[in-house]
Amino acid sequence: MGRKKFRNIRIDQILTYRLPAAGIMSILHRVSGASLFLILPFLIYLFGESVKTPQSFDRAIEMLKSPIIFILLMGVSWAYIHHFFAGIRHLMCDLHIGLEKGETNKWGIIVIITALLTSGLMIYWAITKLF
Repeated sequence: MGRKKFRNIRIDQILTYRLPAAGIMSILHRVSGASLFLILPFLIYLFGESVKTPQSFDRAIEMLKSPIIFILLMGVSWAYIHHFFAGIRHLMCDLHIGLEKGETNKWGIIVIITALLTSGLMIYWAITKLF
């Protein structure tokens, strides 16, 4: 029988539709780009606090040690890393490299896994430096 085919999916079919890895990577690329744009004012504020005075630098470090801020910044780290790798993949698509159906899925999986592994290393490094 195989996989159910959808021509034009309706809103009630979204939960049953199995999106390929390349589609998931593309959606995450958009989500990570939007989140990086939206978090930019806070990152500028945090940077400004860290360079004013030694006391404001200490306040910025204490802010980073807050669990909520730490989780937020690790999410930003993932967003940047994923956006970087997915952007490279999109540039390769612009050069017509890896556009066959099987290859796009493979590249989607590679980008997602690479971004998650690199983010995991970044989180581990941040935990060892801050705590």
